[in-house]
Amino acid sequence: MTQPHFIEMYETLIASPSISATVPELDMSNVGVINQLSEWCNDLGFTCEITELTSSQGKYNLAAKLGAGEGGLMLAGHTDTVPFDESRWQYDPFKLTQQDNKLYGLGSIDMKGFFAFVLNALQEIDEELGLVNIKQPLILLATADEETTMAGAQQICQHDNLKPARCVIGEPTDMAPVYMHKGHMSSAIRITGKAGHSSDPDAGLNAIEVMHKVIAALLILKQELKNKYSLTEFAIPYPTLNLGHIHGGDNANRICGCCELHLDMRPIPGISIKELEAMLISVVSPINKEYPNAVQVVDLHDPIPAFHGTKDSALVQLAERLSGQTAIPVNYCTEAPFIQQLGCETLVMGPGSIQQAHQPDEYLDLEKIKPSQAIIKQLIVESCFK
Repeated sequence: MTQPHFIEMYETLIASPSISATVPELDMSNVGVINQLSEWCNDLGFTCEITELTSSQGKYNLAAKLGAGEGGLMLAGHTDTVPFDESRWQYDPFKLTQQDNKLYGLGSIDMKGFFAFVLNALQEIDEELGLVNIKQPLILLATADEETTMAGAQQICQHDNLKPARCVIGEPTDMAPVYMHKGHMSSAIRITGKAGHSSDPDAGLNAIEVMHKVIAALLILKQELKNKYSLTEFAIPYPTLNLGHIHGGDNANRICGCCELHLDMRPIPGISIKELEAMLISVVSPINKEYPNAVQVVDLHDPIPAFHGTKDSALVQLAERLSGQTAIPVNYCTEAPFIQQLGCETLVMGPGSIQQAHQPDEYLDLEKIKPSQAIIKQLIVESCFK
């Protein structure tokens, strides 16, 4: 069967909505994207395995393998996108639009478009070398729910039969190799007070006033994280703590009975999730003793650990040579710490700029297609055909 051209694959992937969201009415299945990728991979001779997530009905992973045995190269990416604000998009998010030397569409760089790059590279390799002449296996991994829980990658890392020697995750890095990144924790601090009439403050417990003490303690922790921990490779070398959302109370003349704060923490390599969680608990514990059972700390999603590869690994050196760029750390996080648990050398490198991720009118510069394509193609050739 004749494979579609690069732009046709891009159009098809963008046209298949696969939003993942914590809000149920916005959340979608990714089955359309997974089935399409599986069909294209089958046509190229891959053996495909589609697995439904145990934690999310209607969400699927695809592991497609070309060649036999262990080792080789895995190329990985997620099939879901973030939600979008229609009022802020000039173009149809689900229609690939070429305008001003750019390709617009939801997922064009974050990151459904990556699969079109890989499959197009394989078509060219098939014409030049023949895919049947592969010497080391190639695995194409497509995951679900990266934008929310990373449940797809967390399930994959428990897969006993996936044993690649190397993995490249095609997140948008402008083809710069990323060997290290921070983690991500999102937590809610919930204060349960006692409502009452504002004319008698002692008759209740004002949750906003208790939260005031919590925030003061958190700001001290924020400064301690900055002062005590540092990894100079990062532009922002310390773990960050951000107070992102707060809500409490319902009327000026009522004692506030409930108040909730959402915060974000970004651990650097060397600090575990458990350590940061313990720091958070230690901050609120004295306040909880002062107001018994008033303060609760809850994860808003499963925490994502920091990722630390080896800068002098063979994979990083290969990626630096092919891309012409030095490996770098970044502040955002990916599926890398979970994929790394498969025991493979892991890095993040893909087409498009992270500056376009999660933005209205997300786009890929057309001028970046050929150089990005050449790097991905050569990565496959050197890893699997030599």
